[in-house]
Amino acid sequence: MSTTSAPKFPHPSQPYPFNTLDKPTMASREEVLHAYRHLYKGLLRGVQYSIPARYIVRDQIRLAFRQGDVDPAATTWDASAIKRTLWFLSAAGREKGLEHRILRNLVRMHSERAAPTRRWRRALFWDKKPPDETDRYEHAFQHYDATVAMLNKSMGLCLR
Repeated sequence: MSTTSAPKFPHPSQPYPFNTLDKPTMASREEVLHAYRHLYKGLLRGVQYSIPARYIVRDQIRLAFRQGDVDPAATTWDASAIKRTLWFLSAAGREKGLEHRILRNLVRMHSERAAPTRRWRRALFWDKKPPDETDRYEHAFQHYDATVAMLNKSMGLCLR
């Protein structure tokens, strides 16, 4: 009985199952489906299947892939960014290093952002707050969004 196992993600020198053009292009349905499945598995490994985080990343990836139908600009396909994101998620799942901490903080911040509308009591309390406080709450995430956008641009990733 052999115990050899195939690598989870291909090495950078190996061809990837997606269209590996460097410039964004349109993707086929099969490529999008494979990317969704690979990213979802990578995210689950990255958060190490922890209970609150696995549902947050599931909702995030569903939202990201469904918004492509609504926004025509989001239908551009960057296979190299997806490939680098998979390498990032693979590194996050292998050990608790920098990648794991970045992913954990991304998940936590998304959880904090969605907290006012998660439960009905919080939503009721949130609706009673003055408008300037809710504006401050939304304004607090603008710097965070800019930081994530710069991280994506500098590393060539597609994180949210």
